[in-house]
Amino acid sequence: MLESDLPGLTAQVLWAVFILAGVFGAVAQRTQFCTMGAVADIVNMGDWSRMRMWVLAIGIAMIGFNAMAGLGWVDAGKSIYATPRVIWLSHLAGGLMFGFGMVLSSGCGSKTLVRIGSGSLKSLVVFAVLGIAAYATMRGIFGVWRVATVDAVGFTLPVGQDLPSLVAYRSGISRPTAAWAVGVGSGMLLVAWVLARPEGRSPDVLLAGVATGAVVVGVWWVSGVLGHLQEHPATLEETFIATNSQRMESLTFVAPIAYTLDWVILFSDKGKVLSIAIVSVFGVIAGSGLAAALGGAFRWEGFAGTEDTANHLVGAVLMGVGGVTAMGCTIGQGLSGLSTLALGSFIAFGGIVLGAVAALSYQVWRLERTH
Repeated sequence: MLESDLPGLTAQVLWAVFILAGVFGAVAQRTQFCTMGAVADIVNMGDWSRMRMWVLAIGIAMIGFNAMAGLGWVDAGKSIYATPRVIWLSHLAGGLMFGFGMVLSSGCGSKTLVRIGSGSLKSLVVFAVLGIAAYATMRGIFGVWRVATVDAVGFTLPVGQDLPSLVAYRSGISRPTAAWAVGVGSGMLLVAWVLARPEGRSPDVLLAGVATGAVVVGVWWVSGVLGHLQEHPATLEETFIATNSQRMESLTFVAPIAYTLDWVILFSDKGKVLSIAIVSVFGVIAGSGLAAALGGAFRWEGFAGTEDTANHLVGAVLMGVGGVTAMGCTIGQGLSGLSTLALGSFIAFGGIVLGAVAALSYQVWRLERTH
């Protein structure tokens, strides 16, 4: 590839991700796809319908990603999730903070973007506070503390931490074969579990689960295949175009919100350019807004009072700090990360769920005290 061809390819990558993120935003708005809501439905009503959406999305994402890995199109080790270093305490502590925070803030990072598109002004406030907290945890004061404490605790494996790599290392089979057997097989089991119950076959569950999982796979393909250069024409090094991490990326919504604020605030700085992360944020908002407008669901929404404001502000800070510490959110670790079957993603996923359950229990306790 010639260097003169790079702007055209970069534009293709960014537009493709924007459209895919728009599809996710529209589907999430239409079906009420929400991880916090899924956990709350189980805790409060014993209803697993929305959790089946999430599990179906995980299953589809696992199948798609590992099928591509089995074909040799992508390599989990070239993502941030499947490095040999497992910082388990960061994943757990960050996941707990994020899960608790998303309940206080009425939804995770992706839900915040969906609600902005639907007219929620309080979600716009959450967006700003979450982004500032996330940026401070990546490069500011919270980042210094993170690196010196929880990030220092972990262990290093001889190969990447994704299960197919570990199985291939221990058994001697090839990595592509392990991806088909472990990755695709695990995804099919999750899909079978969802479809085994009538509520798992409802139109909304099928639409949300299949579309969301497919979007995650689509972004993996755009970043890892379309935007992958074995040799950059200027540096002669392997490159993944328009990524902030310099690695293959898929959807995640904590650090990208920070990058978006940074891009908006420092727009005149020529070094601040659009990336997959930034356009995915705009794509979700645009997709949700379009779906809300067409469906008559657009409504202006503000804070109910002082306590509601305080809860959302505290929740936004916890999500910003926790999401960066855990290296992802309900979408970043709970879908993109889990699609690679990385050990850290399973730990973060568990922390997010436990944190959400703890926050829901706290809300019940608060309600009982005031009555």
